[in-house]
Amino acid sequence: MVLPSWYGPAANPPLPLIISPHGRGLGGRANSHLWGNLPGRGSLAVVNPDARGRRVAGHSWGYAGQIADLARMPEILRTTLPWLRIDRSRIYSFGGSMGGQETLLLLARYPKLLAGAAAFSSVTDLALQYRNFNRLQCKNACRTLLGKRFGSSLRKLARLEIGGGPGRYPGAYAARSPITHARAIAASCVPLQLWWSVSDQIVVDQQSQTGRLFWELRQLNPGANVEAFVGFWIHSAEMRARTGLPLALSRFGLLPVAPAWQNVRRVQPMPGRACTRDLGSPGGGSGKRTAGAQTG
Repeated sequence: MVLPSWYGPAANPPLPLIISPHGRGLGGRANSHLWGNLPGRGSLAVVNPDARGRRVAGHSWGYAGQIADLARMPEILRTTLPWLRIDRSRIYSFGGSMGGQETLLLLARYPKLLAGAAAFSSVTDLALQYRNFNRLQCKNACRTLLGKRFGSSLRKLARLEIGGGPGRYPGAYAARSPITHARAIAASCVPLQLWWSVSDQIVVDQQSQTGRLFWELRQLNPGANVEAFVGFWIHSAEMRARTGLPLALSRFGLLPVAPAWQNVRRVQPMPGRACTRDLGSPGGGSGKRTAGAQTG
């Protein structure tokens, strides 16, 4: 849990809460370091939960129990830190890589919880990522941890966690893939940022991962409040206090306006369109309830 240095039982106004699930193989403490001094600058509470999968710690890959625990974070904090006061109207989720995958699944399954979400370098199609594991570039620490046969080691971990490979259990992989839940995400009308790099060497072929999800959301709901940030950087480099996080926070009004980072290209929500909450049955149909899309 990361809080401003001045915050405590004697000085505890309600704060916005950011739920920040971590990337594959990391932990909450490592994820908390990505935030630097931003919680103090923005008067934010940032909770960085450790991932617990069905079978594998740190490699939850969108396990339903993990997503349910993320949704329980406000109540968990109320129990464990009773002096911490959360502004329940300003709860967000920010995650990178596997954490981005879980942020998107949290949005799909618990849309009323969140006021906004930002997913960085995310896996959106887990079966595709499984097939691409042998293409991943790994050096130094991760090579030491998983050995020279990096892709094979990751496939073995995924089969242990999920129960088998996607050829045998396609439904299990689909359930953990945000692209499967695109309709629910599009209909949520929750402000969403999708960040990805065309040179990502960990979630390779991001145009078929986050890029595909972005355009599918836009097609399902042209007024969906989703914007894209696309550029050239190494995997998850954009989710850092010194890189893209200040801009991402500023887009939700959680920090003052921040300068653009690097040569990032932003594709904003379609101007003049309203976000339709009722998309009807799969394959077509539109509803009557709408919410205004942010076009700034």
